[in-house]
Amino acid sequence: MKASCAALSAVLLSISASAFAADYPAPKQGDWVAKDFKFHTGETMPELRLHYTTVGEPTGQPVLVLHGTGGSGASMLTPAFAGEMFGAGQPLDASKYYIIIPDSIGHGKSSKPSDGMKTGFPKYNYDDMVEAQHRLVTEGLGVKHLRLVIGNSMGGMQTWLWGEKYQKDMDALIPMASQPTEMASRNWMMRRIMLDTIRNDPDYNGGNYTSQPRMMKYAITAYGIASIGGTLAYQQQAPTAAKADKIVDDRLAAPITADANDFVYQWDSSHDYNAGEKLEQIEASLLLINSADDERNPPETGITDAAMKRVKNGKLYLIPASTETRGHGTTGNAKFYVEQVRQMLQTAPQRTVESANR
Repeated sequence: MKASCAALSAVLLSISASAFAADYPAPKQGDWVAKDFKFHTGETMPELRLHYTTVGEPTGQPVLVLHGTGGSGASMLTPAFAGEMFGAGQPLDASKYYIIIPDSIGHGKSSKPSDGMKTGFPKYNYDDMVEAQHRLVTEGLGVKHLRLVIGNSMGGMQTWLWGEKYQKDMDALIPMASQPTEMASRNWMMRRIMLDTIRNDPDYNGGNYTSQPRMMKYAITAYGIASIGGTLAYQQQAPTAAKADKIVDDRLAAPITADANDFVYQWDSSHDYNAGEKLEQIEASLLLINSADDERNPPETGITDAAMKRVKNGKLYLIPASTETRGHGTTGNAKFYVEQVRQMLQTAPQRTVESANR
């Protein structure tokens, strides 16, 4: 319960780096401090630390990779993603691309509530996180134009915002496991219930807890089962009550590594997300990759299809549901869309900084 997200990220990064050093260059870590960072609330931090990981050399074409809620750069260095994308001959071959993977505000080794401020840490949202990423890329790393921005889940939603806020700063966008419309419906209802469960636990004590709230593991487990995993996959894995109980028991027995304040901030940051108002402003080529069984972004509502009609250079690739897909978690496995990413990079017009600004 007391292990921090940063510790977990370090372990994952170490495992990933050692496991895949032979397939792609070893990841490098760095930190950059954004001075006088102003949040959407009007609050300012004199120094906002932004941790990041890079794969490949700065001479390569820059690619920005954005992680999901509760993750970090390390969570994008898995065999299922980096192992399918960053190696020789793969779509984001690190001998040709300079891959930048930031830890978003509140995540990994970037500044977060558990560093000491607890609930005194400024409330951040996705706009703040994207602005911090942009400052890291442009001011911290000196990159003026990106070949691609690609993100998963929260990172997918932030990819939409990148396309709207910084229209001329990239050639291509690949948001995954996301939709540009307002955070609402079951997606927000489940998040709200999870957050309220933690906040209303007496152990939470207004964020001034001495040990992680006991109800946190139940809230996280319930949300996870309800909103990720895939209906067909769960039916295959748990066709009986006994097998379903085993899955629940195993998840409840696993240690919770997140700090409660960090966790609450991370998930609450999605509350005012809505990239649906400026879709016409997106100039880059855009490929949306979703799964047909995504519990958080169900295609049957039609809202994603309607939104895509407003994107000038956009198309949707919907991964068919199967016993191999994992609902909202499907896009964590790049084998389902490697060729679509490759094709996108082959066809997306390459704009120089000068031509993009004309």
